[in-house]
Formats: sequence, structure tokens, C-alpha cells
Amino acid sequence: MAVNSAKEFIEAVLPKKLTADKIAGLDVTVALEIVGDRGGQWVIALKEGKAEISEGAASNPTICIKIKDTDFLKVVNGEISARRVYLAGKVQFKGDAEAALKLQKLGIV
Repeated sequence: MAVNSAKEFIEAVLPKKLTADKIAGLDVTVALEIVGDRGGQWVIALKEGKAEISEGAASNPTICIKIKDTDFLKVVNGEISARRVYLAGKVQFKGDAEAALKLQKLGIV
């Protein structure tokens, strides 16, 4: 199922991906900023096998990710890999690289 906005992905698709067994052992807070008309800002907190997603900016995130809405939608809809977007310089990333790789495997970015 292709999504048409970041909000649709964050609210409808992402929670299904963040099951307790998949996020067990993670203690990560992600500040996700998706720039553009179909974007927004979200905080994804993964801790003790639980996921909490909220709209807005994070105060002290483990990872900060900034990406254009068009690129984000291509990644989550499977049109392009997150790695390719990163290597093309289309995403800004700050924080724990090891945690980011785990998030990539979960399909967050």
C-alpha cells in the first residue's frame, strides 16, 4: 500500500512495524523532520519494547533525521533505498550511526 504523505505513513504504517519483539533492547529517541507540503515533525521514542510516536520537535534526541517529503515518500513506498538517498546527500543525519542502522532495518528510514 503506497502512502501519499509522511503523516499517513507515521500514523497508519509505522506503528504496525514497531512491534515489541522488533524494538526490544532499543533505547532511542528519533527527531524526524520531513520538509515539504506532505511532511512534518515527529518524535519516535523506542524504549523497553514500547514505541511512542508524537507530533512535534524532540528536546534531546539520540538521532536527528531531516529529509524532503518527496524523498521520504520514495523510501517508504519502496521506490528507492534509504541508503541510496543517504549516499546522494538527500538526507541530513546527526547522532548514533549504529542506532540508525537498526532503525533502517525496522523500515523507519
